Amino acid sequence: MKRRVVVTGLGLVTPCGNDVASTWAAMLRGESGADYIKKFDTERYSVKIAAEVKNFNPLNFLEKKEARRMGAFTHFAIAASDEAIKHSGLKIDDSNAEMIGTYISSGIGDFWAIEREHDKLLSGGPDRVSPFFIPQSIVNLAAGNVSIRHGAKGPNTATATACAAGAHAIGDSFRYIERGDADAMICGGAESAITPMSVAGFASMRALSTRNDDPKRASRPFDLERDGFVCGEGAGIIILEGLDFAMARGAKIYAEIVGYGMSGDAFHITAPDETGSGPRRVMLKAIKDAGISPEQIGYINAHGTSTPYNDKFETMAIKQAFGEYAYKIPVSSTKSMTGHALGAAGGIEAVFSVLALHENVLPPTINYEFPDPNCDLDYIPNQARHAEIEYALSNSFGFGGTNACLIFKRYNE
Repeated sequence: MKRRVVVTGLGLVTPCGNDVASTWAAMLRGESGADYIKKFDTERYSVKIAAEVKNFNPLNFLEKKEARRMGAFTHFAIAASDEAIKHSGLKIDDSNAEMIGTYISSGIGDFWAIEREHDKLLSGGPDRVSPFFIPQSIVNLAAGNVSIRHGAKGPNTATATACAAGAHAIGDSFRYIERGDADAMICGGAESAITPMSVAGFASMRALSTRNDDPKRASRPFDLERDGFVCGEGAGIIILEGLDFAMARGAKIYAEIVGYGMSGDAFHITAPDETGSGPRRVMLKAIKDAGISPEQIGYINAHGTSTPYNDKFETMAIKQAFGEYAYKIPVSSTKSMTGHALGAAGGIEAVFSVLALHENVLPPTINYEFPDPNCDLDYIPNQARHAEIEYALSNSFGFGGTNACLIFKRYNE
């Protein structure tokens, strides 16, 4: 019999708020975190907008000397992990440390450090490169620093599966606990990649919205006039625990995680599978893993990037997986408000899926104005919706054709 795994803590840093309460309130109000880029001069850029984290000070969490040794994505991960651990009431000590792990993923790591230190190399030579460059930039150092900070000595790992990275971290952590390799995991994703090179690269691919005159309406998933995604950043962390471990310490339980699927498109390095096969298969695998029927899913938090192809083919895949029932499932893309946080997206959206179950309210897809004949499902347009659901499904898809799907269930003893 599989070990049951539950969610006991939530932590967020997003363009819409620097904690769970403020972010979730913004989601339910339908507020966008997008604006003009303030991190660097965009005069020569075709894209001048992004969803940046605002008013975040790492010195609220770290000593100055510590903060200087870490990348910006690690700062976000530490803040979100601190909040999730505090909310969970989890105490890590010698009695349990070896069975509590960290799995915090990122698509890129610290792009800021890579660009900054490369500039130093070119202008001043190799001796100018910081000794902290490598530990600032590499992907697994968010998990490593959180592990050190809290004394978690169990599994300590990360994956760099692009925009599915945060969801893979949560799904893999679910497996670790399910099979007894850990009792609890601090897991999710973190990203800080709104940088000159990153924005230039995505813009060169024509992946980003160029609606520069109206940033807050630029991310418009499933809308006929969508023209690309808005780059976001932040961190989304959840605490997963074995049900037995959580109950033994009297933990508050937000939801249960019951399904996880992975698939590959084997189609193209950046474009989604035009048949919808990869997303269809990953959803059906997660549903099978959960031991439920497709008709039991009450809400889908879509990958929903606001690109012409992703939204079209994700909609196609939902129809393939759910048949006629697809038209009855509320589907929303919270990227309409947070932007696309890349490797952090799956962690952030897992938190939203858990809150939808726990709070009986579904976040909307904002900026939905012009229906697209290829996107004809119920996208919860523009206003949050109260609904009591039993199961929420969260999709995350990444470049290279990597797909992840998580299913959360309302907790019942």
